[in-house]
This record gives sequence, C-alpha cells and structure tokens, in this order.
Amino acid sequence: MYKFIISVLFISSCFYVTAQNVMTPEILLQLNKVSAKGISKDGKSIVYSVSKYNNDLSGSNTVFYSIPIEGGKATILKDYKSLISDKNVSPNGAHIISTSEVKLQNIAGLDFYNDVPKSNVQIYDALNYRHWDTWENGTFSHIMFKSTGNENAELIDIMPNEPYDSPTKPFGGSEDYIWSPDSKNILYVAKKLKGTEYAISTNTDIYEYNLESKITKNLTEENKGYDMQPSFSSKGQLAWLQMKRDGYEADKNDIIVKINNESVNLTANWDETVDSFIWQDKGEKIYFIAPTFGTMQLFEITIPTSTKKISKPKQLTEGQFDVSGIVGQVNNTMVVSRRDMNHAIELYSVDLKTGKMNQLTHENDEIYKGLDLSTVEKRMVKTTDGKDMLTWVIYPPNFDPSKKYPTILYCKGGPQGPLSQSYSFRWNYQLMAANGYIIVAPSRRGMSGFGVEWNEQISKDYGGQNMQDYLSAIDDISKESYVDTDRLGAVGASYGGYSVFYLAGMHEGRFKSFIAHDGMFNLRSMYGTTEELFFVNWDLGGNYWDTSNAAAQQSFEKFNPVNYVDKWTTPILIIQGGKDYRVPVGQGLEAFQAAQLKGIKSKLLYFPEENHWVLDPQNSLVWQREFFKWLKETL
Repeated sequence: MYKFIISVLFISSCFYVTAQNVMTPEILLQLNKVSAKGISKDGKSIVYSVSKYNNDLSGSNTVFYSIPIEGGKATILKDYKSLISDKNVSPNGAHIISTSEVKLQNIAGLDFYNDVPKSNVQIYDALNYRHWDTWENGTFSHIMFKSTGNENAELIDIMPNEPYDSPTKPFGGSEDYIWSPDSKNILYVAKKLKGTEYAISTNTDIYEYNLESKITKNLTEENKGYDMQPSFSSKGQLAWLQMKRDGYEADKNDIIVKINNESVNLTANWDETVDSFIWQDKGEKIYFIAPTFGTMQLFEITIPTSTKKISKPKQLTEGQFDVSGIVGQVNNTMVVSRRDMNHAIELYSVDLKTGKMNQLTHENDEIYKGLDLSTVEKRMVKTTDGKDMLTWVIYPPNFDPSKKYPTILYCKGGPQGPLSQSYSFRWNYQLMAANGYIIVAPSRRGMSGFGVEWNEQISKDYGGQNMQDYLSAIDDISKESYVDTDRLGAVGASYGGYSVFYLAGMHEGRFKSFIAHDGMFNLRSMYGTTEELFFVNWDLGGNYWDTSNAAAQQSFEKFNPVNYVDKWTTPILIIQGGKDYRVPVGQGLEAFQAAQLKGIKSKLLYFPEENHWVLDPQNSLVWQREFFKWLKETL
C-alpha cells in the first residue's frame, strides 16, 4: 500500500510538471543513465548499458545494448561480456585477475578479546582510522590471480600480508591494474604507506609483480606524488598519469611515457592538466581528455622517437559540451561520452581527422523533446585584479529579458577542478533554471582549463581572490535589467559550502538566501576530524597550532568562516551527510547551531546514511524538494 501511494504521488507529480514543459526533480531522476562498456571484439559495435530508477525510486533496472559504431539501431543483449575483451584475463588467456578484501589487522574488540562476542568497539593506535565514508576494519583490498579453466585453481595474492590497498581506496577500480603484454607481470597502483604517513601523502606508485619469481618492483619510486592509470600500447610501450608534488591532490596531471627506458613527460610544457587518456591502436599517439575554457575536450599527442622531439597537444573536438569519457577507437573513429548543461550523457563517435561528432545513442531524446530547455551563455567578467573570468549564465526556459528574475550564484566545489558543461543529478543547472532562476556559475580562481597559475592560486587563499571573483560575477550580472537584485542567493557544496559560509560573513547585504551542503565551517575542527590530511595541509598551509606558519595562520584565522558568524544575518539552509568523513558532520551541526542561536531563519537537512554526496534516489528527491522549497520561501 505504501509503495502504491508513493507511485501515485510520483506519477501525479510527473503529469503536473510535464504540463509545464520544464525539467523537474521527478523527471531528472527518471532520465536514462548511459554507460559504455567497450568496443566489441570485432570492432563493429559499441556495448553499453542503460540504467533507470523504477517509479518508486526503491531500485533501478539495467539493460545492455550494442549499437553499430557508425550509428543505427540498438540491439538488446542477453550476454554482453562475451562480446568485449575482459581486461582481467591475461593476453595469453592463462590467468585471470580478481580482487578481494583481506583481513590483516585487528580493530574490533572481538579481535583482541574473544570472551566479548557482543562488544561493539573499535580500537585504533594510528591515523587513517576512517576514509571517505567507511571506518577502517582491518581489511585491505588485494589483487589476486589464478589459472583459467579451473574453478578450483588456487588464488594467489600479489601483496601477501601487505597492509595496503590495491585497487586504492576509496575510488580506485580496474584502472589501477593491468597485465603486461607478455602476460608475465601484473602492474598495479598502491600507496604503500601507513598511519600518519598515509594520511598526509598522495604518493601512489606503480608496481610490477612478476608471476614466476613473485618479486615486486616499484616502477615510479623517484616520483613522490600520484602515479596512476598505467596503460600499455599495442607496441608494448608503457604510459601513465603523474602528479609531481606529494600532498597536492590537484597538482598538474601529466602523461608520462617510457621511451628507451626513460620516463618522458609528454605534457610538461603544456599549460593544462590531463583528465584521462587512451593509446591509439597503432601505438603512435595518445588521445586524452582535458579541461579547456569551461569545457572538456578530446586531444591527441604524438609519441616522440626521442626526448628532443616532443610535440604540442592538438585539440580534436570543440564546442559547448564536455567530452566526459573515452570508450575506444576503431580506425579513424573514436567513441566518447558527451554531455552539456541541458543534456545527460550520451555516446558519440568522433572523426579523428576532422573532429566531427555523431550522436550514437538517443536514450533521453524523447524526454528532452518535451521540455523547454535553458539557454547557456558565456559571459566574460572583469575581476578585481584586472583579469577576464569566464562565467556561465544559465537562463530559465522561455527567458524574457523584459521581466525580472531571482538570480543564484553557484559556488563550485573542489576547490580545484573544471567548472565545465557537466550534468549532475543533484546540482543540476538545467533544473535550477527551470524553477525560474538565473544561474551564475563563475570559473573563479581554482578552476582548471585556464592554465596552471589560475588553477593553483586558490590554495592557501581560500577567503581571498576567489571570493572577490564570486562577488565580481554576481555584481556584473546584477547590472542587467532582468536581474532582481532584491532576490539574490548563493548556493554550493563542499568547497562551495565553505564559500557560502564565508560569503555569509562578508557579502555586505547582497544575498537574501544561502544554501550550504557539506561545507567547511570551522577550519580548526575540520582539521581535527577530516581523514585525508594531505588536502588540508596543502590547501590551508599546514596545521593550526604552528604559530610560525604565516600561511596556515591566515587560513585558520582570517579565512575561517566561524570567525565571522557575528556578521551573519541572512537565512541559510544547511545540508549535511552523516557519513561524510571528508567534511565531517560537526561542520554542518556547528553552523546550524550558530545560526539558530543568532535567531537567523535556518534549517538543517541531515542525511544520516549519506556521505559527501547524496546517492540514494529517494533521499535525492527530498534534497531537491527541500532545496527549491527553501529558495521559494527566502527569495
């Protein structure tokens, strides 16, 4: 009966909002999610999946398809795995990789005392006691392999008794391990550090395990930052992604290639950062995705024959969209995923000679055809230090410049990363605009795609120039007659949530409403409870008790939102995940308590089982409804 009522309410709501011909939270959650699985072994088709939540949002259904690489009609698949290569199987077919959790440390009370089976206690004597949304329980992810063709074959652990993770946690996956072309070695990524060293470092390395000798070699020992995504070409040449500086998770990401046994940085002199890459089928080039001027595009770079002949990357695609992923190549065609601020991910082919793109999947075309879409425009804003800043402006459907509209400043998280043509199922520009708001999304300092200097400036300057960038963007759009300057709001999550908390104490009456999700409010307590300490060490400059460290003292004093609560007067909605260990629960609770004690109109939206994101679809729907309910009440 309960599910029936939810379904009726959901369907009724869909009919109501569909009549308005704009995006709604209900429609957003019913979009088809397209995910590529790979190119078929014969090179003739793309295999992909389509997932969709069921009507009551209690679960989802996934269907697999194949579609010709030149486009055409999609075919439903019963068994897709036999159509594409399995990277877990060695090239000679003799062995297969799997991953497993291995118990190596005692953590629970029962691990130490067998006479207390009902005890519920965890005992730690070192840092890294929790990560992202999970408390450490003494188990580690390990890569295993065994012989194929024998279900009873012995599983061999390539990291026996090593208390390290591979795939790396919390987000590592199959990109963290590969077979060597001769099937003799497994290459894998791991951060082989413990305790405090683990918490303050980004030093992952690429290791090579030899199946016969069982000897492991560190291939990237000389580099102290991230080494990730190892990949062999068809010629057996190794490439990977690398960041140089230890502790800096947003460092410039470069492509490294082994040439004559020397590690060569192909993108060292290119003033941008690489997102992901794939080898050309002939092994003569590398194709990669990178941010550029508010978008994500496909590039190529030629593999040099010597270190003296490194060419510049060439941009292959261009347009107001994101190339969000590379699927694979067949001859002169590359298959990629693509999205923009009005459209969720679909698959496209790219002509590698001309850059022309052809849409292959059309899973959401019918939905979008029934909607009035937003207009998305680039706007160049002059900053307080005289620079030109790209700002995306997303207008409501059927925008009428003769009317006045409430306007929202979108504060991007990160703090580093691209503010591009992304399509989120929570912070969705199209949905925000469809509710009658103009959205202003500035590529403030810290955003990638505008050179390394622009991207790096934000570190240790959280409350400085980028806050002025935010205000420059909202002040610039406020000059337009169609902006209702009495109805301005600011919203954001993570670093965007910090931005909202900080702006609340220095906006000088510009804004009438704030929404902060999982934002840093008190940098001292944040430092004392967050898990990846390398992040706060780098971006804040160090710890708060080192009074000789000028950069850290500026962060913890001058740029600490908690120090400006005396200036808070504006209504604020605070959203917090209970399992967010990156920006722990105390941050949201402290902010809400301060607002309440000051008598400010405020609300706390608390998700006990969510982490830094909102992943449950029913929780997501509540999030959206409360988000727009708050804006309606306060703007």
